[in-house]
Parts: sequence; C-alpha cells; structure tokens
Amino acid sequence: MRSDQVKKGVTRAPHRSLFKAMGYTDQELNRPLIGVANSFNEIIPGHIHLRTIAEAVKAGIRMAGGTPIEFGVIGVCDGIAMGHEGMKYSLASRELIADSIEAMTSAHAFDGLVLIPNCDKIVPGMLMAAGRLNIPSLVLSGGPMLAGELNGNQIDLNSVFEGVGAEAAGKITPEELAEIEERACPGCGSCSGMFTANTMNCLTEALGMALPGNGTIPAVDARRLRLAKRAGYQIIELIKAELKPGEILTKEAFTNALAVDMAIGGSTNTILHLPAIAHELGINLDLNEINRLSAQVPHLCHLRPAGLHHIQDLDAAGGIPALLATLAEQNLINLSSRTVTGQSIGENIKGLKKQEQEVIRPLNNPYHKRGGLAVLFGALAPDGAVVKQSAVDPAMLVHQGPARVFDQEEAAISAILNGEINPGDVIVIRYEGPKGGPGMREMLSPTSAIAGMGLDRQVALITDGRFSGASRGASIGHVSPEAATGGPIALVCEGDLIQINIPAQSLDLLVDQAELEKRKAHWQQPAPKVTRGYLGRYAKLVKSANTGAIIDV
Repeated sequence: MRSDQVKKGVTRAPHRSLFKAMGYTDQELNRPLIGVANSFNEIIPGHIHLRTIAEAVKAGIRMAGGTPIEFGVIGVCDGIAMGHEGMKYSLASRELIADSIEAMTSAHAFDGLVLIPNCDKIVPGMLMAAGRLNIPSLVLSGGPMLAGELNGNQIDLNSVFEGVGAEAAGKITPEELAEIEERACPGCGSCSGMFTANTMNCLTEALGMALPGNGTIPAVDARRLRLAKRAGYQIIELIKAELKPGEILTKEAFTNALAVDMAIGGSTNTILHLPAIAHELGINLDLNEINRLSAQVPHLCHLRPAGLHHIQDLDAAGGIPALLATLAEQNLINLSSRTVTGQSIGENIKGLKKQEQEVIRPLNNPYHKRGGLAVLFGALAPDGAVVKQSAVDPAMLVHQGPARVFDQEEAAISAILNGEINPGDVIVIRYEGPKGGPGMREMLSPTSAIAGMGLDRQVALITDGRFSGASRGASIGHVSPEAATGGPIALVCEGDLIQINIPAQSLDLLVDQAELEKRKAHWQQPAPKVTRGYLGRYAKLVKSANTGAIIDV
C-alpha cells in the first residue's frame, strides 16, 4: 500500500509512534489509510453540516476495513463574499484548495481520498486535486438546500438578490424584502437552484467521480447520510480494484459532463472549472466543443434561476441518472465511461425507467432545442465569452445597444440602483478578469438588480469577470482577452454600439478598425490592484478565462 511509506518497517518506528500519540492502534495502521478532506466551516450554509457527513463517510470506511484520517479544507461562501472585495478570493481559492489537498495527501502518503465539498469553488478544487494526485478518490457532496416558501411560492437566495432591485424600483416594500430574506434559505445545503455549486455536484456524477445521487439528494434527507456511508465503503473497493481518477476522467467523461451541462442549463462557471480539471489530466477542452455540443444536446431541465423548478424537484424526477438515461436514448452520452461505482455509466443506468415528463423533458419536447450554454466570438471577444443562453429572454437573444462603461463592479451597481441605466443599454464592466480583478469577481448583485428592476428583457451586461450560477438575463462573461491585458473590451468607449447575436454565437464592437488601433496606441496597462499576499501572486500567475483561469507554471 502507498501508506506503507509512513508505517512499515523498523525505520518507520518514529512515524508509528506519532500515530500512536493520536490514539491509532496497530490494527488501524495495518489497514488502508484514507484521507477524508472535509471542507466544513461555519461561514458557508452548504458546509455547516459537513461534520455529520464526514462522520458517516468515516463509518463507511471503517465498515469496509479502512482507517479514515480527516483533515480540513478551506472554503469561501460566494454569497457572503458577493458585491465587495471579498469576491476577489473566491475563484482564487480554487487553486489553494487543490494545492492544500495535494500537500496533505502527498506528505502523509494516503492510500485513497474521499473529498467532501459542497459549494462553488470547493468542488472543482477538489476534483483538480484528485486528477493531479491520481490515487483512488471519490467525491461526496453535502447536498442541496431545500427551497424556501413564501405565500405558497418557492423562493431561494436569488429571490433575495432580485428583491434588492425590486425594492430599489419601488416594486416591493422594505418589509416585504425582509420577509423574503427570512424565508429564502430554510437550512443547510448548497443554494437550491441550478447555480454553480449544484451544477458542479451534478456534473461530478456525469464525470464518474461521484456515486449516483451526489448532485441532487437534499442535504437534510437521510438518504444523504446513507450515500455518505456508501461512499466511505466504496473508496476501499476502488483501492482493491486500483481504479484511479486517470481511468475515469477521460476525454469522453468530460464530453459527458458537458452534455449534461447543456441539458440542465448549468452555470457559466463550469466553463472555467471543467477545463481546469481537464488540464490536470493533460486534456485540452476547446471552447468550440461547447457550441458543438450545444447544437446536439437540447435543454431538458429548466431550473432556477431561469425556470421554476429547484434541485429537490430534479431529485424527485430521478436526478442525474434519469437525465443520463434520457440522453442515452439518442446516443448523446458515452455509456462505456467508467465511474467510481466500479461500473460504467451504461451499467449504472441499465433498466432505469423514467416516468416524469416535466422536470426532465423528453428529447422530443425540450425546453429549448439548443443546450443551456453558448460561447460567443467576435471583435469584442476574439478568444471567446460565455453566456447561459437558456436563461436569456428571447427578446434579448439578438440585441444592439450603446455601451455604458464601468471600470469596476461597484460603479455599475450604483448606476443601476440609482436609475441611470436606460432600456436598450449594454452595460460593460471591465478590469474584473482573472488578472485585472484580480480573481474574476462573480456579479450576481448587478444582474439581480437589473432583473429585480424589470430590465432583464431590455438591458445586457458584458464583463471580463464572471457571473453567479444564479444570474439570469443577457449576462455575458469571461470576455477574453480581458481588459487588463489589453483586450478589445479595454478599448470600448461610452456610447459605442455593441452587437450581440447569441444564436449566431457572436459578440461584436461596432467600431472601425482604424479607430480601435488609435485607441490601442493610447491605451496604457493599469497598475495591478493588488501586489502583495496570495492575490498578488495569483494575479501574476493566472491565465485568461478561456483557459479555465488556470495557473500553469
């Protein structure tokens, strides 16, 4: 076993002595040592219950004859970090998570890993570590939050963000906003729509790195604890079979994940995370692959923020296994891809019967014929920009309007809430990319304010930053190259006409080339916003959004 490096032989007597100082017995040390990477903390609702989940995982490991060894992993709450300087740390924390798991696992020679995340950057960070380390590993998330309820209607965190815009527009009273605030998030779990956390937990199933049910069983459901015990048991089976992430996370697995992403209308952040995970395996995910799959795989699940359903509804409809079975009807999934069950995806879903017809639509009656995401190219985004097209009102799929230019998110939010944005405007928020931010801040506050004020059918927002999975409307992010490196978005002036054509996958700045070259000649690269600490190092090393904002040194 890999752990023999720290526990076998005469020369490892000092190592064993240190284990015994913690109460480990010889019997425990003779078993496989399983790292349990637990991202529990008291600042993320999706993580507040992970001690309980971890105990169930450890019980499963012991039942199977292994010895669990738990260690902590950091996590940032995107919702609490939203709209201020704290959001600069969210995407950047993904690299810290992967690096810290690498350090703990390699330093202590664990035989296998059970990774316990739940929210936004923690899930991909852990998957990156699994791919990099390539020892038997699986992911067991903490599960989604239930939707809140108010006046007989389901609500969620997005309802609160949009409520801020509605209150500013005089559509609801401060007292009504306070009531939404009280009821939107009824308990633990990852926020209840198809936002980034739940998208990534669902895609982890499609990648084959989690047991069926990982993405949709609610956090408060006892099935989640039973799944955690099975995950603990299964990691020992993976060690016996010597089944490693490198055999699971193949190019076909990533294609499967992208196909599921199209069908569920997932978060645009997946177009940062999947390429970054693939990079750890030496696999290149071309952004053009997203448009190819979008043309093939229809949008079958219309969940919040754009639709009415929540993750609990998808779970009741059969979850990701039922969706995979639906896609398999027209060979839209590679059924031979291996999974942490020890079986292929095809074997996992064999005999599965799907009855429900609304939460997961049949292939001949999709919500949209094209998949949920699209990558746009053009004069404003030569290397691409990303939009959740399934969350865009049909009236905004093709749009042309004057640019309203802001060099940071706060200035745009102020203009929106002060009524300075007009119908037809195209808001441009720049110098918020991976380097320029630094950290590529997520912009749920401005998109929610626009929606709450009823402007999401009339106003577009374009940024070299990114959006929350909870954002909806014509929100186009990840514009590459970013402004801080001199991309065309840095040259946009107030009033310039911008043309958006999502069906044609284009994003253009309607300014002639001679004028752009003149502006480029006068453009000066701004001084870095942060020069010290982790963010300073991150800004120097991070690559552009179209690569997945990876750090590759």
